[in-house]
Amino acid sequence: MWWGYALLSAVFAGLTAILAKIGVKGVDSNLATAIRTTVILVLAWGVVLLTGTAKTINHLSVNTWIFLGLSGIATGLSWLFYFRALQIGNVSQVAPIDKFSLVFTVVLSILILKEKINWGTAVGVLLMTVGSLLVLVWK
Repeated sequence: MWWGYALLSAVFAGLTAILAKIGVKGVDSNLATAIRTTVILVLAWGVVLLTGTAKTINHLSVNTWIFLGLSGIATGLSWLFYFRALQIGNVSQVAPIDKFSLVFTVVLSILILKEKINWGTAVGVLLMTVGSLLVLVWK
């Protein structure tokens, strides 16, 4: 079941790139990121309130707050850089380089979370690396 959510995430991330490229035309990329973030904030809190999970906020640990906060900072920085890249580059080149984050994620999951990967994942990560390099150097 996890793969279904992951696939939906990929579909919406792809749509996000196209919509964002259209949306940043003639707008400061930082302002565009702020607008997008506000929409996400309203959407996320709407889902939390509609599902009734807001009442569990008092049970979150300090550790949870710290790491979700750090994750939010990393996300914000990623989005600021992504929107700037979209503004000045081609989405067909920016998006694959942005998705090179998958390689960093797998490497960090091994180093920090001590996750084990199989050969299929290792080959996939290698192919993503090669693909990102091709996008960077191919003229």
